[in-house]
Amino acid sequence: MIAVLSAAVATAQLAAPPRPAASPAAYVPPPIVSTQPVGAARTLFAWMPGTVACDGMTVAPVAMRRPLTSLSWPGADIARTVTYRFRIDAAGRPLSIAKDVGGQNIRTEDIAPSLAASRFPAGVARADCAITYTTRSTPLAEAPVADLMSYSITPMTGALPPAGWDRIMPVGTSCRTDPPPRILLRAYPDFLAFPPTPGVRGWSMVGYDLDARGRPIRVRTVGGTGNPALDTASVKAVAASRFTPGARAGCLYPYWQNPATIAAPPLPDRIGTVDTANRCPAGNWTYRPAPIYPQPWHRRAIEGWAVVAFDVAPWGDIGNVRVVASEPGADFGVEALRLLRGARKPVSATGHVGCVERIYFVMKAKTPAPADPVVTYD
Repeated sequence: MIAVLSAAVATAQLAAPPRPAASPAAYVPPPIVSTQPVGAARTLFAWMPGTVACDGMTVAPVAMRRPLTSLSWPGADIARTVTYRFRIDAAGRPLSIAKDVGGQNIRTEDIAPSLAASRFPAGVARADCAITYTTRSTPLAEAPVADLMSYSITPMTGALPPAGWDRIMPVGTSCRTDPPPRILLRAYPDFLAFPPTPGVRGWSMVGYDLDARGRPIRVRTVGGTGNPALDTASVKAVAASRFTPGARAGCLYPYWQNPATIAAPPLPDRIGTVDTANRCPAGNWTYRPAPIYPQPWHRRAIEGWAVVAFDVAPWGDIGNVRVVASEPGADFGVEALRLLRGARKPVSATGHVGCVERIYFVMKAKTPAPADPVVTYD
Protein backbone atom coordinates (compact mmCIF):
# COMPACT_ATOMS: atom_id res chain seq x y z
CA MET A 1 0.00 0.00 0.00
CA ILE A 2 2.82 2.37 0.76
CA ALA A 3 4.45 1.71 -2.61
CA VAL A 4 1.16 2.34 -4.45
CA LEU A 5 0.56 5.60 -2.63
CA SER A 6 4.11 6.74 -3.33
CA ALA A 7 3.73 6.00 -7.02
CA ALA A 8 0.43 7.92 -7.19
CA VAL A 9 1.97 10.93 -5.57
CA ALA A 10 4.89 10.80 -7.98
CA THR A 11 2.53 10.65 -10.98
CA ALA A 12 0.54 13.64 -9.74
CA GLN A 13 3.71 15.64 -9.29
CA LEU A 14 4.83 14.89 -12.84
CA ALA A 15 1.46 15.86 -14.28
CA ALA A 16 1.16 19.16 -12.38
CA PRO A 17 2.31 22.35 -14.14
CA PRO A 18 5.71 23.61 -13.04
CA ARG A 19 5.70 26.13 -10.21
CA PRO A 20 7.75 29.34 -10.40
CA ALA A 21 10.98 29.26 -8.48
CA ALA A 22 10.71 30.72 -5.00
CA SER A 23 12.38 34.03 -4.40
CA PRO A 24 15.51 33.82 -2.25
CA ALA A 25 13.79 36.14 0.21
CA ALA A 26 10.62 34.03 0.40
CA TYR A 27 11.86 32.08 3.44
CA VAL A 28 13.50 33.66 6.44
CA PRO A 29 14.80 31.13 8.98
CA PRO A 30 13.92 31.82 12.61
CA PRO A 31 16.69 33.34 14.70
CA ILE A 32 18.68 31.05 16.97
CA VAL A 33 18.22 32.30 20.50
CA SER A 34 20.50 31.17 23.32
CA THR A 35 18.80 30.41 26.62
CA GLN A 36 21.98 31.25 28.57
CA PRO A 37 23.02 34.77 29.56
CA VAL A 38 25.70 36.41 27.45
CA GLY A 39 29.10 35.65 28.97
CA ALA A 40 27.67 33.11 31.43
CA ALA A 41 30.25 30.74 32.86
CA ARG A 42 29.66 27.22 34.11
CA THR A 43 29.30 26.64 37.82
CA LEU A 44 29.98 23.65 40.04
CA PHE A 45 26.71 22.45 41.54
CA ALA A 46 26.61 20.44 44.77
CA TRP A 47 24.06 19.15 47.25
CA MET A 48 25.45 19.79 50.73
CA PRO A 49 24.22 17.50 53.55
CA GLY A 50 22.73 19.09 56.65
CA THR A 51 22.13 17.83 60.17
CA VAL A 52 20.66 14.37 60.73
CA ALA A 53 17.85 14.05 63.26
CA CYS A 54 16.22 10.79 64.40
CA ASP A 55 13.11 10.93 66.58
CA GLY A 56 13.84 14.61 67.13
CA MET A 57 17.43 14.03 68.34
CA THR A 58 20.56 15.04 66.42
CA VAL A 59 22.76 12.13 65.34
CA ALA A 60 26.35 12.82 64.26
CA PRO A 61 27.60 10.59 61.43
CA VAL A 62 30.74 8.51 61.61
CA ALA A 63 31.28 9.02 57.86
CA MET A 64 29.00 11.26 55.79
CA ARG A 65 29.40 10.83 52.03
CA ARG A 66 28.64 13.89 49.92
CA PRO A 67 26.64 13.50 46.70
CA LEU A 68 28.69 13.81 43.53
CA THR A 69 28.91 17.28 42.03
CA SER A 70 27.78 18.33 38.55
CA LEU A 71 28.17 21.26 36.15
CA SER A 72 25.43 23.87 35.95
CA TRP A 73 24.76 27.43 34.79
CA PRO A 74 24.29 30.59 36.86
CA GLY A 75 20.67 31.17 37.83
CA ALA A 76 19.55 27.65 36.88
CA ASP A 77 16.03 26.99 38.17
CA ILE A 78 16.86 24.41 40.83
CA ALA A 79 15.02 23.86 44.09
CA ARG A 80 17.21 24.97 46.98
CA THR A 81 16.51 22.17 49.47
CA VAL A 82 15.39 18.56 49.45
CA THR A 83 14.72 16.26 52.41
CA TYR A 84 15.25 12.51 52.65
CA ARG A 85 13.80 10.21 55.29
CA PHE A 86 15.32 6.94 56.44
CA ARG A 87 16.09 4.69 59.39
CA ILE A 88 19.38 3.50 60.85
CA ASP A 89 19.92 -0.13 61.82
CA ALA A 90 21.91 -1.33 64.82
CA ALA A 91 25.08 -1.48 62.72
CA GLY A 92 24.79 2.24 61.90
CA ARG A 93 23.67 1.72 58.31
CA PRO A 94 21.02 3.99 56.72
CA LEU A 95 18.11 2.01 55.25
CA SER A 96 14.65 2.61 53.78
CA ILE A 97 15.94 5.81 52.14
CA ALA A 98 13.30 7.82 50.28
CA LYS A 99 12.92 11.41 49.11
CA ASP A 100 10.29 13.45 50.92
CA VAL A 101 7.09 13.95 48.99
CA GLY A 102 6.61 17.34 47.37
CA GLY A 103 8.58 19.54 45.01
CA GLN A 104 10.57 18.73 41.90
CA ASN A 105 14.33 18.54 42.23
CA ILE A 106 16.95 17.84 39.61
CA ARG A 107 20.39 16.33 39.92
CA THR A 108 19.33 14.48 43.06
CA GLU A 109 20.09 11.00 41.71
CA ASP A 110 23.23 10.51 43.84
CA ILE A 111 21.78 11.77 47.14
CA ALA A 112 20.18 8.50 48.24
CA PRO A 113 23.18 6.34 47.20
CA SER A 114 25.63 8.70 48.93
CA LEU A 115 23.51 8.53 52.09
CA ALA A 116 23.42 4.72 51.83
CA ALA A 117 27.24 4.75 51.72
CA SER A 118 27.39 6.89 54.89
CA ARG A 119 27.65 5.42 58.37
CA PHE A 120 26.39 6.35 61.83
CA PRO A 121 27.31 5.14 65.33
CA ALA A 122 26.49 1.47 65.83
CA GLY A 123 24.74 -0.04 68.80
CA VAL A 124 21.25 1.46 68.68
CA ALA A 125 18.72 1.21 65.86
CA ARG A 126 17.05 4.54 65.11
CA ALA A 127 13.77 5.32 63.35
CA ASP A 128 12.14 8.40 61.82
CA CYS A 129 15.40 9.96 60.64
CA ALA A 130 15.60 12.92 58.27
CA ILE A 131 18.27 14.99 56.58
CA THR A 132 17.90 18.09 54.43
CA TYR A 133 20.33 18.85 51.63
CA THR A 134 20.95 22.41 50.44
CA THR A 135 22.26 23.47 47.04
CA ARG A 136 25.60 25.17 46.56
CA SER A 137 26.49 26.62 43.16
CA THR A 138 29.99 28.09 42.78
CA PRO A 139 31.68 29.63 39.71
CA LEU A 140 34.45 27.36 38.49
CA ALA A 141 36.97 30.15 39.02
CA GLU A 142 36.07 30.13 42.73
CA ALA A 143 35.19 26.47 43.35
CA PRO A 144 37.25 24.47 45.89
CA VAL A 145 40.16 22.79 44.13
CA ALA A 146 39.42 19.49 45.88
CA ASP A 147 35.85 19.52 44.50
CA LEU A 148 37.10 20.25 40.99
CA MET A 149 39.59 17.39 41.23
CA SER A 150 36.82 15.10 42.45
CA TYR A 151 34.60 16.12 39.56
CA SER A 152 37.38 15.40 37.06
CA ILE A 153 37.52 11.82 38.39
CA THR A 154 33.76 11.31 37.98
CA PRO A 155 32.55 13.85 35.38
CA MET A 156 28.79 13.52 35.83
CA THR A 157 27.79 16.15 33.25
CA GLY A 158 30.65 16.35 30.78
CA ALA A 159 34.35 17.14 30.84
CA LEU A 160 35.61 19.76 33.26
CA PRO A 161 35.89 23.09 31.34
CA PRO A 162 39.21 24.96 31.06
CA ALA A 163 38.15 27.35 33.85
CA GLY A 164 38.14 24.40 36.22
CA TRP A 165 41.56 23.21 35.12
CA ASP A 166 42.85 26.76 35.58
CA ARG A 167 42.05 26.33 39.28
CA ILE A 168 43.66 22.90 39.50
CA MET A 169 46.71 23.76 37.38
CA PRO A 170 47.10 27.53 37.21
CA VAL A 171 47.99 29.11 33.88
CA GLY A 172 51.76 29.37 33.64
CA THR A 173 52.47 26.00 35.24
CA SER A 174 55.26 24.62 33.10
CA CYS A 175 53.86 21.08 33.07
CA ARG A 176 50.72 22.53 31.47
CA THR A 177 52.12 25.22 29.17
CA ASP A 178 55.24 23.49 27.87
CA PRO A 179 54.91 20.70 25.34
CA PRO A 180 53.81 17.77 27.53
CA PRO A 181 56.46 15.15 28.17
CA ARG A 182 55.92 11.82 26.48
CA ILE A 183 55.38 8.89 28.79
CA LEU A 184 58.13 6.29 28.61
CA LEU A 185 56.85 4.20 31.52
CA ARG A 186 53.59 4.58 33.45
CA ALA A 187 53.57 2.58 36.67
CA TYR A 188 50.35 1.66 38.46
CA PRO A 189 49.48 0.66 42.00
CA ASP A 190 48.61 -2.95 42.79
CA PHE A 191 44.95 -2.21 43.47
CA LEU A 192 44.30 -5.73 44.71
CA ALA A 193 46.87 -5.30 47.47
CA PHE A 194 44.64 -3.04 49.57
CA PRO A 195 40.88 -2.86 50.09
CA PRO A 196 38.79 -0.23 48.32
CA THR A 197 36.36 2.05 50.15
CA PRO A 198 32.77 0.76 50.36
CA GLY A 199 30.41 2.82 48.24
CA VAL A 200 33.05 5.38 47.23
CA ARG A 201 35.25 5.57 44.15
CA GLY A 202 38.56 6.19 45.86
CA TRP A 203 41.01 8.52 44.15
CA SER A 204 44.38 10.03 44.82
CA MET A 205 45.73 13.04 42.92
CA VAL A 206 49.52 12.97 42.86
CA GLY A 207 51.55 16.12 42.29
CA TYR A 208 55.14 15.96 41.04
CA ASP A 209 57.86 17.80 39.17
CA LEU A 210 60.27 16.42 36.59
CA ASP A 211 64.03 16.80 36.60
CA ALA A 212 66.07 17.34 33.46
CA ARG A 213 66.19 13.59 32.82
CA GLY A 214 62.40 13.22 33.02
CA ARG A 215 62.38 11.56 36.43
CA PRO A 216 59.59 12.52 38.87
CA ILE A 217 60.79 14.45 41.92
CA ARG A 218 59.01 16.02 44.89
CA VAL A 219 56.23 13.46 44.49
CA ARG A 220 53.37 14.10 46.92
CA THR A 221 49.62 13.65 47.45
CA VAL A 222 47.71 16.85 46.68
CA GLY A 223 44.13 15.58 46.98
CA GLY A 224 41.99 12.50 47.31
CA THR A 225 39.39 10.59 49.27
CA GLY A 226 41.63 9.99 52.26
CA ASN A 227 42.55 6.34 51.66
CA PRO A 228 46.12 6.11 53.09
CA ALA A 229 46.91 2.86 51.29
CA LEU A 230 45.80 4.26 47.93
CA ASP A 231 47.73 7.51 48.53
CA THR A 232 50.95 5.66 49.40
CA ALA A 233 50.67 3.28 46.45
CA SER A 234 49.88 6.15 44.06
CA VAL A 235 52.93 8.17 45.14
CA LYS A 236 55.14 5.11 44.65
CA ALA A 237 53.64 4.50 41.19
CA VAL A 238 54.32 8.06 40.03
CA ALA A 239 57.87 7.94 41.43
CA ALA A 240 58.48 4.77 39.39
CA SER A 241 57.15 6.32 36.16
CA ARG A 242 59.49 7.78 33.52
CA PHE A 243 59.14 10.56 30.94
CA THR A 244 61.14 12.11 28.13
CA PRO A 245 63.87 14.56 29.26
CA GLY A 246 62.99 18.11 30.21
CA ALA A 247 62.53 19.76 33.60
CA ARG A 248 58.94 20.73 34.43
CA ALA A 249 56.96 21.69 37.49
CA GLY A 250 53.37 21.34 38.70
CA CYS A 251 52.51 18.03 37.06
CA LEU A 252 49.49 16.04 38.22
CA TYR A 253 48.26 12.50 37.75
CA PRO A 254 45.26 10.75 39.35
CA TYR A 255 44.76 7.12 40.24
CA TRP A 256 41.32 5.82 41.12
CA GLN A 257 39.87 2.61 42.47
CA ASN A 258 36.32 1.34 42.09
CA PRO A 259 34.29 1.16 45.30
CA ALA A 260 33.97 -1.96 47.39
CA THR A 261 30.53 -3.50 47.05
CA ILE A 262 28.01 -2.80 49.80
CA ALA A 263 25.81 -5.88 50.04
CA ALA A 264 22.07 -5.52 50.43
CA PRO A 265 20.65 -6.08 53.91
CA PRO A 266 19.06 -9.51 54.51
CA LEU A 267 15.63 -9.95 53.02
CA PRO A 268 13.24 -11.06 55.79
CA ASP A 269 10.86 -13.99 55.36
CA ARG A 270 7.94 -11.76 56.27
CA ILE A 271 7.35 -8.02 55.90
CA GLY A 272 4.29 -6.94 57.84
CA THR A 273 1.54 -9.31 56.79
CA VAL A 274 3.26 -10.33 53.54
CA ASP A 275 5.07 -13.63 53.24
CA THR A 276 7.97 -12.74 50.95
CA ALA A 277 8.24 -16.36 49.78
CA ASN A 278 4.61 -16.43 48.63
CA ARG A 279 4.24 -17.43 45.00
CA CYS A 280 1.54 -17.70 42.39
CA PRO A 281 0.94 -21.26 41.20
CA ALA A 282 2.06 -20.31 37.69
CA GLY A 283 5.72 -19.41 38.15
CA ASN A 284 6.62 -18.90 34.51
CA TRP A 285 6.62 -15.60 32.64
CA THR A 286 5.59 -15.18 29.03
CA TYR A 287 7.26 -11.75 28.90
CA ARG A 288 9.34 -9.69 31.26
CA PRO A 289 11.15 -6.43 30.34
CA ALA A 290 14.91 -6.30 30.44
CA PRO A 291 16.06 -5.43 33.97
CA ILE A 292 17.94 -2.21 34.59
CA TYR A 293 20.21 -1.73 37.58
CA PRO A 294 19.65 1.82 38.91
CA GLN A 295 22.77 3.55 37.59
CA PRO A 296 23.50 5.83 40.60
CA TRP A 297 23.50 2.79 42.89
CA HIS A 298 25.63 0.78 40.47
CA ARG A 299 28.14 3.63 40.35
CA ARG A 300 28.65 3.23 44.10
CA ALA A 301 28.44 -0.60 43.93
CA ILE A 302 25.48 -0.75 46.33
CA GLU A 303 23.29 -3.84 46.09
CA GLY A 304 19.60 -3.93 46.89
CA TRP A 305 16.33 -5.80 46.68
CA ALA A 306 12.62 -5.17 46.29
CA VAL A 307 9.53 -7.17 47.19
CA VAL A 308 6.59 -6.47 44.90
CA ALA A 309 3.00 -7.75 45.22
CA PHE A 310 0.62 -7.97 42.26
CA ASP A 311 -2.38 -9.73 40.77
CA VAL A 312 -2.65 -11.59 37.46
CA ALA A 313 -5.68 -11.48 35.16
CA PRO A 314 -6.84 -14.73 33.50
CA TRP A 315 -5.43 -13.45 30.19
CA GLY A 316 -1.99 -12.88 31.76
CA ASP A 317 -1.90 -9.11 32.34
CA ILE A 318 -0.28 -7.86 35.55
CA GLY A 319 -2.24 -5.43 37.73
CA ASN A 320 -2.55 -3.96 41.21
CA VAL A 321 1.25 -3.78 41.40
CA ARG A 322 2.62 -2.34 44.65
CA VAL A 323 5.95 -2.26 46.42
CA VAL A 324 5.88 -4.11 49.74
CA ALA A 325 9.41 -3.00 50.65
CA SER A 326 12.74 -2.14 49.05
CA GLU A 327 16.19 -1.74 50.56
CA PRO A 328 18.39 0.15 51.03
CA GLY A 329 16.38 2.74 49.10
CA ALA A 330 13.09 3.38 47.34
CA ASP A 331 14.83 3.53 43.93
CA PHE A 332 15.01 -0.28 43.81
CA GLY A 333 11.25 -0.45 44.31
CA VAL A 334 10.72 2.04 41.47
CA GLU A 335 12.69 -0.17 39.09
CA ALA A 336 10.87 -3.29 40.32
CA LEU A 337 7.52 -1.63 39.55
CA ARG A 338 8.69 -0.83 36.03
CA LEU A 339 9.62 -4.46 35.47
CA LEU A 340 6.38 -5.92 36.76
CA ARG A 341 4.04 -3.44 35.07
CA GLY A 342 5.39 -4.41 31.68
CA ALA A 343 5.43 -8.17 32.31
CA ARG A 344 2.94 -10.91 31.45
CA LYS A 345 2.09 -14.28 32.96
CA PRO A 346 0.69 -17.33 31.15
CA VAL A 347 -3.04 -17.48 30.48
CA SER A 348 -4.95 -19.30 33.20
CA ALA A 349 -8.55 -20.17 33.97
CA THR A 350 -9.04 -17.83 36.94
CA GLY A 351 -5.97 -15.62 37.24
CA HIS A 352 -4.18 -15.12 40.55
CA VAL A 353 -4.42 -12.71 43.46
CA GLY A 354 -1.74 -11.76 46.00
CA CYS A 355 1.32 -12.81 44.03
CA VAL A 356 4.71 -11.81 45.44
CA GLU A 357 7.99 -11.38 43.56
CA ARG A 358 11.41 -10.92 45.10
CA ILE A 359 13.87 -9.01 42.93
CA TYR A 360 17.57 -8.83 43.82
CA PHE A 361 19.96 -6.22 42.41
CA VAL A 362 23.43 -7.76 42.57
CA MET A 363 26.83 -6.56 41.39
CA LYS A 364 28.29 -9.20 39.10
CA ALA A 365 31.96 -8.27 39.42
CA LYS A 366 33.66 -7.23 42.64
CA THR A 367 37.11 -6.20 41.42
CA PRO A 368 38.76 -2.76 40.93
CA ALA A 369 37.87 -2.99 37.24
CA PRO A 370 34.54 -1.46 36.17
CA ALA A 371 31.75 -3.77 37.30
CA ASP A 372 28.71 -4.71 35.25
CA PRO A 373 25.33 -4.75 36.97
CA VAL A 374 22.98 -7.71 36.88
CA VAL A 375 19.49 -8.12 38.24
CA THR A 376 18.53 -11.59 39.42
CA TYR A 377 15.15 -13.09 40.20
CA ASP A 378 14.66 -15.60 42.97
